[in-house]
Amino acid sequence: MTDDHSKSIHDDIAYMRGLADEGRHAPLLSGPVMVAAGVIFGLASLGQWAIVTEVLVVDPMAQLWLWLAAGGAFAVALTLLIRRQQAKPGFYSPGNKAVGAAWTAVGFGIFAMWVAFMAVGFSSGDWTLMRAMPIVVFAAYGSAWMVAGAMSDAGWMKGVALLAYGGAVLLGVFADSTWGYLVFAGLMVFVALLPGLALMRQEPSDVV
Repeated sequence: MTDDHSKSIHDDIAYMRGLADEGRHAPLLSGPVMVAAGVIFGLASLGQWAIVTEVLVVDPMAQLWLWLAAGGAFAVALTLLIRRQQAKPGFYSPGNKAVGAAWTAVGFGIFAMWVAFMAVGFSSGDWTLMRAMPIVVFAAYGSAWMVAGAMSDAGWMKGVALLAYGGAVLLGVFADSTWGYLVFAGLMVFVALLPGLALMRQEPSDVV
């Protein structure tokens, strides 16, 4: 075996070890996205509470435009944040790819359920089913956090997942009350905003 061939093998082994270490130790980079979700959708829920309780006297259809605006704002924020995160080490690690896929699936699932519930409301005139939407959101968040906890082996993320599942049950209790909108906003602080800030503290610096 020639020296060049031996060096090539050693380089390949070192490269594979580097990939394995990156996947094992790379921090999750979904923190800014979670912060954005917590702020945007938490404020939207507070806005809906203000509308339904007539703290803000506006056309009831403003609720629809409020959530459409929130969804649009989050889509813009998500696009910008992903572009920024691509410059960070570990963005393409197996853990980040798996967790990113989980949150992407959650986002599309929530959006599909919202559109379906809206379709039921417009077609039947019965908007009762929309009361279940917050429950769907927190059950989905719990599942995504459970994946994140499993991929990172972080117990606190599994704790956030359990909190989200519990929040889904709690929102069921308040499904027929205007207090549910305040409960939703409060829960977003604990299952999105604060965990997102915790993840951001673990992130590496941008590559210059």
